[in-house]
Amino acid sequence: MIKVLIADDHPVVGLGLKSILEKEADIFVSDLVRTAREALESVRNTEFDILLLDISLPDRSGLEVLRQLKSEFPEINVLVISMYSEDLYAVRVLKEGASGYLNKDSAPEDLVKAVRKVNSRGKYVSSSLAEKLAFGLADDFDAPPDKALSNREFQVMCMIANGKTIKEISNELYLSEKTISTYRARILTKMNMKTNAELINYSIKNNLIIC
Repeated sequence: MIKVLIADDHPVVGLGLKSILEKEADIFVSDLVRTAREALESVRNTEFDILLLDISLPDRSGLEVLRQLKSEFPEINVLVISMYSEDLYAVRVLKEGASGYLNKDSAPEDLVKAVRKVNSRGKYVSSSLAEKLAFGLADDFDAPPDKALSNREFQVMCMIANGKTIKEISNELYLSEKTISTYRARILTKMNMKTNAELINYSIKNNLIIC
């Protein structure tokens, strides 16, 4: 039996993932949590084989959680899920030690396939990304200016690009408005930009806008 721990802050999504997985005779969801804090606590106290980790958690970035978990538990199997295209995040999470990346728009059978693949100690990515990796083209993902951003800076940039205010981002990430403003300043400097409008324009061109 493959035991899966799900960390996703959207109840409907989390329950949907649970429903899909538990239709399979060999998969069981051992816990379903909504925050990074709950995920870390559950990892330490729940018996599981795979952590299904959303990138966008309310209290901390899923990427930060991934980094901490791989530091504490190097052998942990983490399958990252996100609403963002794998072109934006897949290489990032694989470099952080994830065992795979799956877009939330993927078909249910892809979710099941990914879980089984990761459980067998394999790596899961889509066939299109696998082909690019095989031909050594993964560096193409690092070519854009956003490669210079930290994971948290990248997350804040995406939130700004999607129209969220400093206050809204502050509330979602549980950080002060001053801290978010500091992140914004660093992002603009690293991206060689001056305004949010430039960030938004860049994000539209690179498919960072969530409709």
